[in-house]
Amino acid sequence: MRKLGKNVEQGWRSEFQRLEGAYAPSTMRSYRTDVEAFETWSLENGLAVPFPASVETVCRFLEDQGKTKAPSTVRRRLYAIRKVHRLLDLPDPTNAEDINLAFRRVRRAKPVRPKQARGMTADDLKRFLEVQPDSPWGLRNMAMLSLGYELMTRRSELVALRDEDVEYRADGTLRVLIRRSKADQEGWGRFGFSSIASADRLRAWQQWKGDTTEWLFCPIYQEHPIDRSLSDTTVKALIKSAAQKAGFAHDEVRSFSGHSMRVGAAQELLRRGFDTAAIMRAGGWKSVNVLARYLEHAEHNVWV
Repeated sequence: MRKLGKNVEQGWRSEFQRLEGAYAPSTMRSYRTDVEAFETWSLENGLAVPFPASVETVCRFLEDQGKTKAPSTVRRRLYAIRKVHRLLDLPDPTNAEDINLAFRRVRRAKPVRPKQARGMTADDLKRFLEVQPDSPWGLRNMAMLSLGYELMTRRSELVALRDEDVEYRADGTLRVLIRRSKADQEGWGRFGFSSIASADRLRAWQQWKGDTTEWLFCPIYQEHPIDRSLSDTTVKALIKSAAQKAGFAHDEVRSFSGHSMRVGAAQELLRRGFDTAAIMRAGGWKSVNVLARYLEHAEHNVWV
């Protein structure tokens, strides 16, 4: 029997520190959540030491998770189990054909169509902007909503922007460097462009916050800017609270998410006649299939 190494005795959590900086914070959170789910399941099923895991154990875990979880979640948990075994230098059970077959059974038993956030339309954005308060929070929120919509940013991209990433152009618009994204982990970046209105909103916010922080959007405490970035959950909370204040019904508020700006702006570009390649460049998409899911709800309006 193979002797368990020191790393196993210390636990996988300490080994996860090696991943810091190589993966996005959201990916790290997902890995931890998924491994903890496997660890808890193992203990509940009488397996005191989940690593190294056998092929049979992982198959049982995947099929059990498939009863209540979406296939995408089950797949993500499989990847997390694989990562732990590699970090701990243990034999990896996830490459076995039985694992592949177990996951195929999960997918066939519970086909799930990806849930898509409601796209924020230009009219929605106008309503969201109109209900923002006359305060520092209102200045920040209007700039975030307006810029996030026009740049088609992900939540993480929007809160990661810094003052140095923004260039005010002679025509009154902005050129913004989005340095890193989910689909661009190496940080090649892409440029986005804004309207004059968005530039004016951002300028008003920057004039208020001054040079206290280099982060483009920062928290506010007792009407003072705080020198740190916002959490990406702030974007989701902002959109939902704006929808509620704008008078949307409860079910409509729930349908909005932090992804609504990105989805809605892409749909708006399609309605205006832009082709897929142009939309992919503007939003930094690498996969046509992912973009196609966002656009399918807009296509029926294109030819009206």
